[in-house]
Amino acid sequence: MEKLIDIEHMTAAYGNKTVLRDISLTVWEDDFLGIIGPNGGGKTTLLKVILGLLPPVAGTIRFYEGGQPASSLRIGYLPQLNNIDKKFPISVREVVTSGLASEKPLFRSYTASQKQRVEEVLEKMGLNELAGRAIGELSGGQLQRVLLGRSLVSRPQVLILDEPNSYVDKRFESHFYKLLDEINKESAIILVSHDIGTVLAMVKNIACVNETLHYHPGADVSEEWLGEKYACPIELLGHGDLPHRILKRHEHE
Repeated sequence: MEKLIDIEHMTAAYGNKTVLRDISLTVWEDDFLGIIGPNGGGKTTLLKVILGLLPPVAGTIRFYEGGQPASSLRIGYLPQLNNIDKKFPISVREVVTSGLASEKPLFRSYTASQKQRVEEVLEKMGLNELAGRAIGELSGGQLQRVLLGRSLVSRPQVLILDEPNSYVDKRFESHFYKLLDEINKESAIILVSHDIGTVLAMVKNIACVNETLHYHPGADVSEEWLGEKYACPIELLGHGDLPHRILKRHEHE
């Protein structure tokens, strides 16, 4: 199994405030990595470093392709907050197509094969009938699918999802997670979520980020490990197919 991303002894900060300290992490070719941790622990900061939006103040981040060092990777990104202007007059198909913008030479049209990829993604997301519709007419769950389609159309080597269940349509949720299972056959996935139960039900490996990072190979983690790494006691509850972890009553010092 080849590595895609290798982070070694990385520290990240905003000004004088250190948010991540001495982080080391490897993301593998077929990885489905769940990143958990308390609010303010540095989860989103770690994503910014991976995406190249925040340079580390110490340590290294390296990318690999086919086992060889690479300057970058194709990364699809579904951000936590939806900043798209729903009043902007743009169609579902145009939003998905915009995910190919980095591949299109300036002043050239998209190729037939690129247009075909857009149609394949629209079908995979169940958006065929909505393809010509303006995004302002969509429900939150439909828009979620459009934005996921945009992040997938470039066939990324890594797909990063930041709190995807924060605005996923409940009716689409179970299909969404099945879809991720399919996507993981072609792309590594990094999923950040505060919903620990959902994460543990889906992922292959876990990283808990709370200024430092604790890595757990496999998703069969104990309540004790979770409680220790979160610095909060956590209780396991079963709930249908997706278990949930909740915080027990506790006091922070």
